[in-house]
This record gives sequence, C-alpha cells and structure tokens, in this order.
Amino acid sequence: MNKICAIIPARAGSKGIPNKNIRIIGGHPLIYYSILNALRSDYITDVIVSTDSPDVGIIANQMGAKVKWRDAKLCEDSVTLDSVVADAIPEGDWDYVITMQPTSPTLKTETLDSAIEYAVSNDIDTVISVINSPHLAWTEENGKKIPNYKERLNRQFLPPYYVETGAFVISKFSVVTPETRIGKNVDVFELSEDESYDIDNFEDMRNAAAILERKSVAIYVNGNNKRGIGHIYRALELADEFYVKPDIFYDTNQTDPNVFGKTTHNLIPVNGIAELFEQCKKNSYSIFINDILTTSIDYMIGLRSVLPNAKIVNFEDDGEGIIKADLVFNALFHDSKYPQVYAGEKYYIAGKTFMFYEPIDIKDKVKRIFVCFGGADPQNYSDRILNMAIKPEYKNYHFVVVLGRAKDNVEALMEFNKYDNIEVLYDVSNIPELISKCDVGITSRGRTGYELAILGVPSISISQNKREERHGFVCNENGFTYIGLNPTDEIIENNMRMYLTMSKESRQRFHNMLLSHDLRSGRRRVVNLINNL
Repeated sequence: MNKICAIIPARAGSKGIPNKNIRIIGGHPLIYYSILNALRSDYITDVIVSTDSPDVGIIANQMGAKVKWRDAKLCEDSVTLDSVVADAIPEGDWDYVITMQPTSPTLKTETLDSAIEYAVSNDIDTVISVINSPHLAWTEENGKKIPNYKERLNRQFLPPYYVETGAFVISKFSVVTPETRIGKNVDVFELSEDESYDIDNFEDMRNAAAILERKSVAIYVNGNNKRGIGHIYRALELADEFYVKPDIFYDTNQTDPNVFGKTTHNLIPVNGIAELFEQCKKNSYSIFINDILTTSIDYMIGLRSVLPNAKIVNFEDDGEGIIKADLVFNALFHDSKYPQVYAGEKYYIAGKTFMFYEPIDIKDKVKRIFVCFGGADPQNYSDRILNMAIKPEYKNYHFVVVLGRAKDNVEALMEFNKYDNIEVLYDVSNIPELISKCDVGITSRGRTGYELAILGVPSISISQNKREERHGFVCNENGFTYIGLNPTDEIIENNMRMYLTMSKESRQRFHNMLLSHDLRSGRRRVVNLINNL
C-alpha cells in the first residue's frame, strides 16, 4: 500500500474574505470539507494541516488531523505554496504528497480517490485538478488585443481549455521540493462544474453554499385514464421549481410513460412499491413528493423506513397516510383537520404560461366555447358534447374541444373536425392561448376548472368520478355552474344553451366571482412551504 500524505495549507489573515478558512458555509467551517475529504479517503494515510491560526488548529485537532504550526516567515504573501507544503511534510518515506486547498468545499471524496487511483495506476508525477472551461477568449500582445482562438466556434466545438481549481495537486514525493511540486510527467484530472468551486470571493462562497445546501428531490407520480393525468402535469411543474433535476418515479403497472409528453426530466420506471423503495434506499433524498392520490399508513411507514431523513410532501391525498407526511397540499379539498395539511384553492399550482395571460374580456355575445375534461375524460363527456355541437342550432357557435394524452378513441373524435363549427385538438401545449380566446367553458372539477377561473371564463362543470364530487373549488358559490356526476344529455345541453344565450351582465357576474380568488400565487405559496421544511 502506498504511503500518501495530504497537506492542507490554511494560514490566517485572508484579506478578501476575512476569516475565510473558518467561515461557516453549509453548516461547517470552510476548512472542514477539505479535512473531511482527506480523512475519508481510502488512500490517504496521514492528514496534516499547515497553519498559524489557533482556530484552524482547534478544528483540525478535533476532526482528527495533525497540525503543523507554520513559522511566521512562511506566512508572508510572497511565500509560494511549494515551500509551505515541503515544510509540512513529516519525516518518512512517502510515495505521494497531495496538496489540498481548504477553499474547495464542494469536492467529493470519491472524486479525490478517483484522481489518486488515476495518478498511481498511470505512474504520473503530478496530477492537477481542473475544470474544462472552453470559451472564446482574448489576450494582449504588444499592447494589442488578439483572439486566443483560430476560428470562432460554438462552445461545444472549441478545444479543451483546462483551468486549475485548487482542489488538489497530487505529486510523487520524489518531485516535491521547496521550489516545485510539478514533475516532468504531468496530467490533469477534470472535475464537474459543481465540484470545481475555489472560494476566492463572496460570490464563490454564495455559489458553493447553494451547492452544499442543495436539496436532493424525488417525485413519485402516477396518471392514467381512470386516475386522470393532472398529477403528471403538476409533477412536471413542481420539478421545474427546484435548482436540481429531480428523479421522477412512476409505476409501469399504472402509468404509460407517453402521458409525460416531451420532457427532458429524469423519468424512472418502477415495477411496484417494492422496487420504488429499493431505489429510494440507494439515494439520500432530502425531499420526497407523492402525487398518487390516497396514501395508506403502511405505504408511508415503508417510505419513512427507507428515507428516514427525508421530508415527505403529499399532494391531493385524503388517505390515512397523511398523518405521516410533513406537508400535504389538497388544493381540490377544503378540509384541513391536521396542521400539516394545507387545503383549498390557495395551494393550486398554475401552469407557468398562465401567468402571462390576462383575464378575458366579457363580450356582448358568446361565440366560442372551450371544452376540456383533462387528460383522460373517463366519462367521455367530450364525445357527448361533440354530438350535441353538430346540431344545426349550434352552427354559429365555435366549439374548441381539447383531448388529453390519456383519452381513448381520439382518432374517432378527430373526425368531428370535418364540421365547420368544431375544432378538435389533441395533447395541445397552448391551453392558455386557447382558453383566452373563448367566451365560456365546459369542464370537469379538476385542473382545467382552475385554469378557466384564472382567466375568468364563465364555465359549466361536471364531475368525472366520485372523488371529484368532493372537490371544493369548482362550485356554484365560486362562479361555476356545477351539474353533478354523469348528468343526462338533457341536463348538459340545457345548461349549455343557457350559457350560450346568457346576457353579458350575468356572464360578467360569474367572471368577477371567478377572479375574486387568488389562484396565481398558489405556486409561490407551495414552493415556499416546501423549501422551508
């Protein structure tokens, strides 16, 4: 086994950031991270901190590192790091000496060990940590600015440009002198951007702190024809709110991956709860989000057992499992008998693009009708309304019917586009644009109802299942006309006729009632509560 000594130089008296090496970042003094990486390494046999700072000395001793008190002459600004490192090496027959700056808090131990393995296995004199940062750059020659490149190319096509990070310099003991640590055979070891931070100023410190405090997030979501796919839409919206790329799990027995549409998010299929829990064991998630409707006590206990340190957040959950959750958001319900449950429309998460649309203006006459029953439409309300819309009495009204990703018989319904007054669309991405051009709507009691309310569109609502009957916001008191679960065609059509011929004054009243609810701020409320867990 090789004898490898790590030297961590950490003098007092930093001018740019006073007390830099002992400043708290991510809950620990800055130097803590370098010492911890060295102590955790599978290859480093001795860890020495070279310092003139009593505070640094205390931290090093308490963590289990050795301290080499540095002579005042070696603390002067003109002194090179080479001489400091050479002075700190204990007597003995070493194979490698690794210089580890205390200013690289985001470096991971496994990366350090990979670099050591690379140096040893390839018999390299010196390996330096770098980040590959190719940019179009300029320099100066004879007082004239000249390019550092031969041809202007997009960044991904530029040649490598390696910038030293200061995280480590791995040197054979034989090449280390008070004048140098660089041998004849030199190579670099590339770090990821996250691990490359070298704290030189306050901006570096802020960025590194954001990485150290970054949450690891997972979302478990399912959606299908029976369950609906509003859960899928919400999960994708939530995923965009974190400064990380969450793992999004879905059960292949319940969810067709096509319902996620085109997304670059990290989708992970699992075959049942057991496989989900196995995946969770491998990852130390700090936040785990369930958007799977009702949870059981058994499920939540199992999840807690594999993620004991995670904060668990559930959406649209009215099951007994909510007592084991840290946060529950039930925007569709009003009941909130537990302190961790936030219920009501204040916690509805609107799609990002809706924020860029103003409420509609109520026109003198109704001309355009927006029809949408979410992603699935299990009761086939769209089919029934389309068969009404082809009647001659509705030829002067334009029906915009949107079908979701989980809808059955889409191909047959697209045939209704042959009628001049009907526009059937499938899996559209411009819902707010379509809604904003309509005068009234017909929808379910789920996500689309909220979207119509945000833009103040007077609407008829129909429940799609027993669960939707309990949804609270889309109701008569809030400006909708709610006609129950699976009403007859007669009831649907009579209400539709009423809306098509309703006076401007009556529609304006509904419009005002819908807009009296602050649905645009729900996203911010939810995210703030999650981030403050």
